[in-house]
Amino acid sequence: MPNFGGTWKMKSSENFDELLKALGVNAMLRKVAVAAASKPHVEIRQNGEHFYIKTSTTVRTTEINFLIGEEFNEETVDGRKCKSLATWETENKIYCKQTLLSGNGPKTFWSRELKGDELILIFGADDVTCTRIYVRA
Repeated sequence: MPNFGGTWKMKSSENFDELLKALGVNAMLRKVAVAAASKPHVEIRQNGEHFYIKTSTTVRTTEINFLIGEEFNEETVDGRKCKSLATWETENKIYCKQTLLSGNGPKTFWSRELKGDELILIFGADDVTCTRIYVRA
């Protein structure tokens, strides 16, 4: 089983602003979000298939706690409440489908994949994706 545990720092980010646009976030909030999210600090604790992921930025800290294969409550990148279900897509990749609890919006998901010493995080909204690459801190 892959070990996602540890502290991670972002090495690169592509398409974050485009993702926020796809989610309908206005220009002013996007500017703040992009600036704040430029240096996120990620802590992952893993015990088998149980995960705790804390992402901290200067503006917001999010925490999720989940077991692979069991639904859990989460928020989308833009803060809407959703039900999420994380499953193994491959031996080293978790795919998480998000379903909004109310309202309409694009279909959202995230995935996290270990590739060598990098963690590849992908956020998606319909056909727009944001790729962030992290390395262990």
